[in-house]
Order: sequence, then structure tokens, then C-alpha cells
Amino acid sequence: MSPSSEFIAAVEVVDVRFPTSLQLDGSDAMNPEPDYSATYVIVRTSDGIAGYGLAFTVGRGNDVQVAAVQALAPLVVGLPVADVLGDLGGFSRRLTGDSQLRWLGPEKGAIHMAAGAIINAVWDLYGRREGKPVWRLLAELSPDQLVDLVDFRYLQDALTRKEALAILRRAEPGRAARTAQLLDGGYPAYTTTPGWLGYSDEKLVRLAKGAVADGFGLIKLKVGADLGDDLRRMRLARETVGPQVLIAVDANQAWGVHQAIGWMTQLAPYEPYWIEEPTSPDDILGHAAIRRAIAPIKVATGEHVHNQVMFKQLLQAGAIDVLQLDASRTAGITENIAILLLAAKFDIPVCPHAGGVGLCEMVQHLAMFDFVAVSGSTEGRFIEYVDHLHEHFTDPARVRGSRYLAPTAPGISAQMHSRSLTDHRYPDGPVWAALRQRGDQHSLSGSSGPTAAHTAQ
Repeated sequence: MSPSSEFIAAVEVVDVRFPTSLQLDGSDAMNPEPDYSATYVIVRTSDGIAGYGLAFTVGRGNDVQVAAVQALAPLVVGLPVADVLGDLGGFSRRLTGDSQLRWLGPEKGAIHMAAGAIINAVWDLYGRREGKPVWRLLAELSPDQLVDLVDFRYLQDALTRKEALAILRRAEPGRAARTAQLLDGGYPAYTTTPGWLGYSDEKLVRLAKGAVADGFGLIKLKVGADLGDDLRRMRLARETVGPQVLIAVDANQAWGVHQAIGWMTQLAPYEPYWIEEPTSPDDILGHAAIRRAIAPIKVATGEHVHNQVMFKQLLQAGAIDVLQLDASRTAGITENIAILLLAAKFDIPVCPHAGGVGLCEMVQHLAMFDFVAVSGSTEGRFIEYVDHLHEHFTDPARVRGSRYLAPTAPGISAQMHSRSLTDHRYPDGPVWAALRQRGDQHSLSGSSGPTAAHTAQ
């Protein structure tokens, strides 16, 4: 079959869930018992090539995300591959701008995340066809090609096409040197591994010591459930890591504005580096008020920010010090290019959210592209790292000496091992069948969080 006749033959989706709630991995103030899950997407072409992507969730509700992917699939199947890869900006707008499905957003929620999973799978397909990791594929596109991917309709009051071109052209002369630097020395990482809210004090201390021994200069703790517990845990963490290691904290949206200010005032003696998601991710003015009140503690957010327009407003309002884009929340790589350009325009560092299943693998490509072709800097920038579930991926994220090693395999690193898919497919995979057989309440509820667990009892 000639390349000109190749078309997208199928969009497949698998509900994959991991029972991380059993060990309280990933636990925080708003997600006390999460089961890290992936709405796993495979885009197959008529020529036998496949691309892989996913949307991240935390358990119950992954079935809704699966249904959203299935709703978008008819917009994709049958499209000529050459047309899709030749206009990835247009392809993205086809998915996010469907006149009927758009009513469910627009550009937010399960449908938008489903679009992102498909779009990332298509970028993965593109990388595989070109034999390049996606970070490098992106970094070798011309400024004009990159800007053509961006939908400027709602951004022009903050970022024009001309300004975006200027940002990319300014970085262009140093691309080769930064690519070599990245391949040689990697990209800075920070770790959330010690900080899950459900961990014991002993485990927090042990993992914090391990993080320092591994060379991490920034660790993150979850906070927001109980002030007394947070004060104790911050004291233990600070005593363990010493004054030179940065400690960020993450409330996962647990507080109102005034509560966030009061809580952070109490934690301030332990010198938190940033507070992440201090309040509702939709409250732009609330973030700005918190930032003014608690400076010099930084305010960071982004993992639940729906789209590029919200990021634009957060930046325009002076509401954040750190932008935390996510590979799975918005409409994939294409929209995240716009978000990276906005951050560069406002000179705000990007520290991507990761940790959830597959997020470390995918988001590293965005941060590395940003370094090579957009911001040209790693100053004040780190990619989040959590050391679990990487073994399920064929090209897992690799961190050595507190730095992400640049992926060299083609694609976006989202492909999972077939055995992992089979074992953790929900609800009939062997892992879940075994939990159900032994009467584990999580397998009965298929969920995270106390409400469903109590119902199962």
C-alpha cells in the first residue's frame, strides 16, 4: 500500500487501572485512596503502524473517559494519514471543535482529555514514522511549522503569532548545542516519592533521606488534610533534608482562598518553596490573591487547568510563579505547545506535573522540547518524578542522579507492555479478578476515595 493511500484504520481504547490505593501511593488531601488509571489509546493505520497515548485518571470514572474516546473515534477513523500528519494543528481543532461534542466543554473535561489522548497517540505515530523521540521531532520543526500548530483565536490579546515566532526564532541558533547538552546531561527532576499524605512519618523520613542521597535538590510533600499533621511532617522533612534542599508542598485544591493564606502562613517557618494548587484550579483571582499574600513562597498550578485560555488568564493576572502543564489534561502536545509559548512570553518557568501512570513518560518530551526550542533554559525548572509504575512501559522514564535522561526511542514513550494491559485491564484483568475473589473492597467498588469504599462495605 502506498503512503498516499494509508488511512487511520482504528482507534482502540483500553481501561487500565492499577490498585495503588492498597499502599496509599498517590494519596493526597483530595484523593485519599487513588487507583492510578489510564484510558489507553491505540491509533492504528491501514499500513500496520500504531501510535500510543493515554489520559490519566485515579480510578472510578475511567469508564467515562473511555466512553469519551469512543465518542471521538468516528472523527478520526478513515482520515488519510498524510493529511493528518501534514496538518496536526487542523487535526487537533477537528477533535476539540466538533460542533456537537464541543457542547460538553467546550475544551474541558473528559472530552478534552480524550482528544488529548488521541492527539498524543497521533504524535507518537508521527515520531515512530520519523524514527525520532517526540521531543526531538518537535525541536527540529521550523518556527513557522510550530506556530502553524497553535490556535491563536483566544490568545491574541496575550500572545500573537508574530510574538510566538520571535520567541522561537530567538531560541533557534542554540538548538543544536542544547540538544547535545540534553543528551549528555539530562533535565533536572524533583521527586514527590517521599510525600504522599497516607505515608507514615517513618516512611516519609526514610524516603526523604533516599531522595537526598539520590541527589534531588527539591522534594514535594502533600498537605491540606490536617494542619497539625502538616506542621509535624514539614518539621520532620526539614530536619531530614537540611536547609539546602527545597521542599515544595501541594494542597491538591483542598482550601479556600483565606484558608490557603492562613495555612501557608503557619507552614512558612519551614520555608516551603512553592504551594501547588492552593485552591480551586478555576479560581484565577483567588490564586492571584494567595500569591500576593504569601510571597516569597511561590504559587504553582496547572495539572487541573483545563486549557490554554485558563493558562493565559493565570499569566495575565499575575496569579502564578510556576506553570505546571500536564501531558494529559489539555488537548495533548498541540495545545501544550501554545501553553509553553505563553509561559515564555510571560517569563514564567514551567515545571510539568507528572507522577501519575504514564505522565513522567510523556511530559518529559514537552519539557525537553521547551528547553531546546522555546525557553532555552532549565533555570528554576524541574520535571516531577515519582518512582512507580514505570515498569509497565516499553520506554520508561529514566532518572539518574536527579536528572531525566533524554528519551532516544521513537515516539512519546506512552506504549505499555501487552502483559501490563492484559493483567490490569478493568474489570476483568487477572489483577482485578484476584482482588475481587479475595473480597478487597477496592476491587468491588472499582474506585478511589472513601465514599465508594464505604458503599462497598
